[in-house]
Amino acid sequence: MNKVIVSLLLTLGITGLAHAAGDAKAGQAKAAVCGACHGPDGNSVAPNFPKLAGQGERYLLKQLNDIKAGNRQVLEMTGLLNNMSDQDLADIAAYFSSQKGSVGAADPKLVARGEALFRGGKLDQGMPACTGCHSPDGSGNAAAGFPHLGGQHAQYVAKQLTDFREGNRTNDGDAQMMRAVAAKLSNKDIEAVSSYIQGLH
Repeated sequence: MNKVIVSLLLTLGITGLAHAAGDAKAGQAKAAVCGACHGPDGNSVAPNFPKLAGQGERYLLKQLNDIKAGNRQVLEMTGLLNNMSDQDLADIAAYFSSQKGSVGAADPKLVARGEALFRGGKLDQGMPACTGCHSPDGSGNAAAGFPHLGGQHAQYVAKQLTDFREGNRTNDGDAQMMRAVAAKLSNKDIEAVSSYIQGLH
């Protein structure tokens, strides 16, 4: 009996995952409205709007769901996702994830400090290196849902780190991982690591 129940649960779980999988081709048309801020292929040219191209699908889908549910406040996206289904969001996430991200440049004056923080953290203050979750090249960990950072706009990264530090962004899970990290960063630290991330590839 237990084998039958386990088999049934596994089948339902696999079916549920297959049904929720995103279709990048379908997502391209659904993402047309997103292009105004994020660029048609997800490579935003405006430094206050994040680049979505090449971002992990799991991370993108979580953010879309959090924004739709009101768990992450993004003023510019108010109401944009209200009429979208779970499949629509999965398709949009799949589309942007399948695109190639662009890379910016770091401010040479900030590289040394930014690299030291990104690669070494602040161990004396209990802050781990960013590489632990976001990888040495900033590509993130798609399977774990940790975002791709390399090439992201410095202005956007700085705002997110500041929002985590100040408690204005709280959708980093029960472990509050990003809030704990950002709490250890000064404004100058945030400026340096954000600039370093913009040029990281």
